[in-house]
Amino acid sequence: MEILRFMPMKIFWVLCVVIVFVSWEKVDCFQGLNVTEVYDGQKNGWFNKPLMVGLTLIPGAAAKGAVCLDGSLPGYHLHRGYGSGANSWLVQLEGGGWCDTIRNCVYRKTTRHGSSKYMEKFIAFTGLLSNKHSENPDFYNWNRVKIRYCDGGSFSGDSQNERAQLYFRGQRIFEAAMEELKSLGMRYANQALLSGCSAGGVASILHCDEFRELFPGNTRVKCLSDAGLFLDAIDVAGHRTMRKLFGSLVHLQGVGPHLPRSCTSRLNPIMCFFPHRLIADVRTPLFLVNAAYDAWQIQASLAPPSADPHRYWYGCKLNNAHCSGQQIQFLQGFRRQMLGAIKRFGKFRKNGYFINSCFAHGQTERQDTWLAFGSPHIRNKGIGESVGNWFFDRAETKIIDCPYPCDRTCHNLVFKHL
Repeated sequence: MEILRFMPMKIFWVLCVVIVFVSWEKVDCFQGLNVTEVYDGQKNGWFNKPLMVGLTLIPGAAAKGAVCLDGSLPGYHLHRGYGSGANSWLVQLEGGGWCDTIRNCVYRKTTRHGSSKYMEKFIAFTGLLSNKHSENPDFYNWNRVKIRYCDGGSFSGDSQNERAQLYFRGQRIFEAAMEELKSLGMRYANQALLSGCSAGGVASILHCDEFRELFPGNTRVKCLSDAGLFLDAIDVAGHRTMRKLFGSLVHLQGVGPHLPRSCTSRLNPIMCFFPHRLIADVRTPLFLVNAAYDAWQIQASLAPPSADPHRYWYGCKLNNAHCSGQQIQFLQGFRRQMLGAIKRFGKFRKNGYFINSCFAHGQTERQDTWLAFGSPHIRNKGIGESVGNWFFDRAETKIIDCPYPCDRTCHNLVFKHL
């Protein structure tokens, strides 16, 4: 387990300490009870005590084969909407990395990301899940749901390994969860937003059009992906680490048949697990929130230990302030690749994005980055406001930050040790 601390760049910001897993099996979005945060929130009055929402298991899921890696029931956390938001639904797909080998998945099924036996009974709803108008003015009184992630394949696989007693049933979990929510009133929604962070951000893209089909044509339905724009990038050793990971995952979990046909009809299914090859063909309006220097991708796909045996990148990965000029140039190339990946996607008026030049990973589920005093901004627009403007068609929202180091509002991740 690695310990991070958030280092906001203005001196009046509060230092945060977070515990996060950085490995193939355990990637998180640093939110809720999945993070240990030290804020002086009460003293400064920045954040109120977050809403804690209980876990509900889906009783009928087992009969449909919709089970976690270990065969346990999948679950969700629901806080009911009221008033003007009583018929509006925000469905959040939890993130948490992937498992791409039998060994990794066997380990994962002994954690909250592989079994509901280990899931927290209550989690905090913050950021876009907050129930406070001051923290989340556009969605605070909606029906807000977090679907727990326990399949290791971005809610997309459908296979099993009997010898290892592993169930790769992400697609079935997604379908069972949607049926459950529809029975609880989501079928009558007048507007709905599917969101997700990291591996959940990949899932929100993969399932976006499928989510749209759950509702009548006159329902406003859109999708949001946070830190889900994983690129098929070349690492510092000239290899494609992410392609290897996704290739193993797609084969192990039987993902191929459930990927969008708009992509698999022309490309290998492995390539179609990369969101940047899918986004332009998603018919439903889609918004991307992403750090141009995604901290997880730098750690695990651009400069993983396998590509950096002499640890030339070690200090740079811990703290972007320690990167050499040559390393920054490499990372600028990664940023340019990301901007190139969204070029065709951005031509459609229905889509939107907020790409800031931060060393971060996941910014919609944290209150300090979603909407708070000192939160990240681009041209006086914050993330929460930008997403709301796009969803409600208040403004066309396509915002790209200038290159590092121009943005002084970033909440950059600084790693204490790896």
